[in-house]
Amino acid sequence: MISKQITDTVLMIEPVAFGFNQQTAVNNFFQQNDSLSAESVHERALEEFRNMVEKLRKFGINVIVIKDTDQPHKPDSIFPNNWISFHSDGKVILYPMYAKNRRFERREDILDSIEQEGFIINEIIDYSKAEEENIFLEGTGSMVLDRSNQIAYAAISERTDEELFIEFCEDLEFSPIVFHSTQVKEDKRYPVYHTNVMMSVTEDFAIICKDSIQNIKERKLVLDFLHTTKKEVISISEEQMNLFLGNSLQLENDKKDKFLVMSNTAYQSLDAGQINVINKYTQILVFNIPTIEKYGGGSVRCMLAEIFLPKA
Repeated sequence: MISKQITDTVLMIEPVAFGFNQQTAVNNFFQQNDSLSAESVHERALEEFRNMVEKLRKFGINVIVIKDTDQPHKPDSIFPNNWISFHSDGKVILYPMYAKNRRFERREDILDSIEQEGFIINEIIDYSKAEEENIFLEGTGSMVLDRSNQIAYAAISERTDEELFIEFCEDLEFSPIVFHSTQVKEDKRYPVYHTNVMMSVTEDFAIICKDSIQNIKERKLVLDFLHTTKKEVISISEEQMNLFLGNSLQLENDKKDKFLVMSNTAYQSLDAGQINVINKYTQILVFNIPTIEKYGGGSVRCMLAEIFLPKA
């Protein structure tokens, strides 16, 4: 059975203590911190989160909201796509997380809640033991999946281990595309912490910061696979990547209307030509989440764990 590339159902985790996470900031150069109080940061992020949920539902997208727990403290719980993924054959994958305080985000009761919504879980594959060996693979942050073509793209970094990525691909029968993506920070180039900030694959097109793939052979490999799978390639600049344009995701609603969801920060960075290409295939749905982006270093796509599980 060929899997669909887009779904109409997402899991979102409502934060109770969102904030700047010192443990992730060591290699997430999208995060910023300042003197705003932790309480103010959380309150603003919570409002942004609730507005996003309301807008998604208004456009007919099914959002399952589960509230974070007070203890232990989990400043990044708003980004569930890093610790879990849901697949059309009923598999659920649990992933090893780089930051110790993010490992608490994996909660068994969340799986129970998903089943209570009528979804079928046939098997749970748990890679989280790899944390004991300092090996990490942070879900659909570390990997960008072309589910219809069974291809997985991964930019290797401290959070994306190549061997574990290959193991995932063998277990789920994906073809692995391995490469390296970097960004400039203080005149040096460092690995991009997650693949899903530099590329996004939809049904008909792909958004990619190809300049971040410095190795010419690797860049050609990625682009060849995108072309082979008939994706129109929308190239974005490193500046646009830094404004979270790569961190977008295509969803559909209950009427099968298609939407590319992205933040206002990302949307404002688009040029007219890029908008025209996107509009050929899908509507653009924009969300204002500046607090979440600034302190969390992730954007709209990171907040959405897509659910492809079969229904009872």
